[in-house]
Amino acid sequence: MPRKKAQKFEPVGKKIKKVRMQKKVGFNDLANETGFSVDYIKDIEAGKEIPPVGALLQISRALEIDSGFLLREQKTTLKNRVKAYTERTENYAYTTLTPGAENKHLKAFKVVIDPLKDHKGVGYQHEGEEFAYVLSGNVEIIVGENVNKLKEGESLHFNSGIRHKLKNAGKEKAELIVVIYGP
Repeated sequence: MPRKKAQKFEPVGKKIKKVRMQKKVGFNDLANETGFSVDYIKDIEAGKEIPPVGALLQISRALEIDSGFLLREQKTTLKNRVKAYTERTENYAYTTLTPGAENKHLKAFKVVIDPLKDHKGVGYQHEGEEFAYVLSGNVEIIVGENVNKLKEGESLHFNSGIRHKLKNAGKEKAELIVVIYGP
């Protein structure tokens, strides 16, 4: 019996570009809707930057598409579907804890950040609220200009419409549960 060919993985930047072009949204328009610079958006589309979850939520809202389209790969096997829900950047990884909630207002993720690292590039913001609970390690969550230092067992609930950034301030991996509410 012949084997089925695996579907080709499409990088998130290419997905964004395809939708942006189909909807005839210019770089300046997308930048104004998300607050990101045109250069940052171009870098995402070119695959030079891998945006964090918050940025993908903002971009999907600005393009008026289901965020799940950007947060998951389209693959057929269970193993590949589970793997698709894990995304990695240079310094951190996030795994959805709410698969199938792409059209819901509430999404939860487990986030792992390498020691002494933070989200590379621009801070991010998205309409709604965010809750972070530290499972292990020491992190800093910068909300606007306020630095919140959290350790294992501590949490923070904040307005995610304010530019924010996550950083591992410790010498060991940090793990968190992050819950995002978007209206």
